[in-house]
Amino acid sequence: MTRYVCIHGHFYQPPRENPWLGEVELQDSAYPFHDWNEKIAAQCYAPNAASRILDHEQRIIRIVNNYSKISFNFGPTLLSWMERHRPETHEAIVEADRLSRSRFSGHGSALAQVYNHMIMPLANERDKYTQVTWGIEDFRRRFGRDPEGMWLPECAVDTRSLEVLAELGIRFTVLAPRQAANVRRLLPEADWENVEDARIDPTTVYLCRLPSGRSISLFFYDGPISREIAFSGLLSNGQSLAERLISAFDDARDRPQLVHAAVDGETFGHHQRHGDMALAYCLHFVESGEHAQLTNYGEFLEKNPPTHEVEIYDNSSWSCIHGIERWRENCGCHTGMHGGWTQSWRGPLRHSMDRLRDEAALAFEEVGSQFLRSPWEARNRYIEVVLDRSPENVERFLANHTVRALDRYEKVQVLQLLEMQHNAMLMYTSCGWFFDEISGVESVQVLQYAARVAQFVELLTGTPVEEDFAGRLEAAPSNLFGNGARVYEMFVRPARLDLLRVGVHYAVSTLFEDYPDETPIYSYTIRRECHETMEAGRLRLAIGRAVVRSNIIWSEETVSYAVLHLGDHNISGGGRVFRGDDAYTLMESEIRSAFDRADVPEVIRLMDKHFGTNNFSLWHLFRDEQRKVIDQILALTYSDIEASYRRIFENTHAVMNFLQGLQVPLPKFILAAAERIVNLDLARLFETEAMDHARLESLLSVAQRWGLDLDREKLGFNAGAWITGAMERLLENPEEKERMEEIARVLGLLQAAAVPLDLWGAQNLYYSLGESTHGRMKNEAGGRGESAEEWVRSFDQLGRHLNVVMP
Repeated sequence: MTRYVCIHGHFYQPPRENPWLGEVELQDSAYPFHDWNEKIAAQCYAPNAASRILDHEQRIIRIVNNYSKISFNFGPTLLSWMERHRPETHEAIVEADRLSRSRFSGHGSALAQVYNHMIMPLANERDKYTQVTWGIEDFRRRFGRDPEGMWLPECAVDTRSLEVLAELGIRFTVLAPRQAANVRRLLPEADWENVEDARIDPTTVYLCRLPSGRSISLFFYDGPISREIAFSGLLSNGQSLAERLISAFDDARDRPQLVHAAVDGETFGHHQRHGDMALAYCLHFVESGEHAQLTNYGEFLEKNPPTHEVEIYDNSSWSCIHGIERWRENCGCHTGMHGGWTQSWRGPLRHSMDRLRDEAALAFEEVGSQFLRSPWEARNRYIEVVLDRSPENVERFLANHTVRALDRYEKVQVLQLLEMQHNAMLMYTSCGWFFDEISGVESVQVLQYAARVAQFVELLTGTPVEEDFAGRLEAAPSNLFGNGARVYEMFVRPARLDLLRVGVHYAVSTLFEDYPDETPIYSYTIRRECHETMEAGRLRLAIGRAVVRSNIIWSEETVSYAVLHLGDHNISGGGRVFRGDDAYTLMESEIRSAFDRADVPEVIRLMDKHFGTNNFSLWHLFRDEQRKVIDQILALTYSDIEASYRRIFENTHAVMNFLQGLQVPLPKFILAAAERIVNLDLARLFETEAMDHARLESLLSVAQRWGLDLDREKLGFNAGAWITGAMERLLENPEEKERMEEIARVLGLLQAAAVPLDLWGAQNLYYSLGESTHGRMKNEAGGRGESAEEWVRSFDQLGRHLNVVMP
């Protein structure tokens, strides 16, 4: 077979972690998920690890790992998040690369990626090396091998970046067809042909000779097919996709041909619902036919070395027809969502970043040379710490790179230097420039990384750089808030943290949560030295002292605090760096005495006296904890409202049924109460393992009869989680027929009520149970085992509800 098909998915999300906390905070726009990483993982990354192939009746007959049959790359920062929060999906992706090696002649399908999606032609020389080095090292740690290929963010390329790839051992990359400038055969004295006159042939691989004498192979994906997959509905049918790929072969070519497409991986399930299933069927169709065979880039390159060479257009990309201007100028490229908006903020934002980067580089060299044998080489190797922040590994890194043994304070300085550089690269993540407005979440994110860099520069050198940086943003016009400096003041400066602010968060949250003596809070560890909570009616007072330690840069500070809860959302407190036992004892005794007298004004005055301007309130909590505390504060109000609504619902239930029987319009205020109670009770049913089937049936019946507006998205989310949990318990005791019947009954009730269910996890578990147990039980049933026959009947019935058929 000389015809090959390859589909490449570029799976990537920008880093969304709070630069000071190291974790993604709550994002309400991702409801009912915690954040967008969680949402897209559920819609795309996990489904592609266990995608469905359907029969002619749209029933699931196979579950497959798409990643093992395509070419793919994942952003390292995304995989880092996934390893912490979706480890099962992370492992499935790693396993897919192992499977692909056995399928494709020892060549894994995973490609590495430049570390944090920096536009490489706009990167300076040091950043080019660090980005590629970090991408390679991250890849080695996850996949256990050296990468053959590397994905360039936005396919943005220049000759110097290709030189860095080749120097560091990368054999190939993938580009858009319009990025090829000239081609010629690999023959002595062959003439160059301009690609505009002789279109690049995407069905072969090209050699790109570099000025250094090195070379790298380049694949140019099929542009029309890739665009049809991403934007023109080709992914709506897997067989149509396969036939479109096969149609691109040319019978006139007498050599091996590779038809390949490259798209954002999120196309397969997030941008296009069920896109993963279309991809799975496409791959199945190609594998099952005689027209072509699946391959990946590494295998094709080994079997079919380049016969032509190519020259590229420097400073070109796949998503900006102007080259790379989208990430530095108002070139006209935008999302199309905001007609008339200007993107002239892009240039000033990049200029401001460049200036800050250079200031940070100067500080890095001047301060770092006191401790590090080679500061920039230490930065290149710092990925070892980013991937493993255990104290033992950090100490090992420091021992390998410092000029001498360091004391605790000096270690903190070195880690601050390296984290400064870490954030200086993160602030160039391409998404910060891609969209239409500087106040967008992606641009605010890179500005927060910049603020973290400025904070480190000031800590290490005492030079005030943040004001100048923010001032330069005045030249960046905002379509919504005037200019970038205003955006910085509104969305970035309030997010800045230091150890005192972390201590303040801890102080407030102690009023609502019992902490052990030592507790982690995001990337910090809090060690309580003393703490006491006092109550007087609705009033609560917490006074204490705690050591706050950063697990990233090892800095620590002892913080003393006093916080008063007056009831509801009214919280007043103060915190400061610990000033010694005498000052703490005086503060504690005076505030305690005033609180014992229930003299609230005096308590607040004493807080002002002892803590000065370091006052705080509920606003100072981090977002997740803030939401949790608000829910606790409102719990009593919610309870009162629920009691009133429940009284209305129960007292009018019979009358409402009577009115409904007479076809009289039901009173809206009673319907509102009923909707609230029915939704609450349905949610609570799925909070326990055991299911009250009669209650579930009754609530769904009332909702249908009265035409209540159910929160179907939340109900489906909660019910799907309950069903998955029940399937997990069934997998632990696979012969528990009663549990199967319970799950089937719940599914029947919910499906009859047209509740949209997320059954992905449950279907996976059912399929796994079928592979491990179904065959054996069928054989036993064939031997006239009555209990086995009943088990098979129950299992098949559950499969009908889950829409899965086992062979």
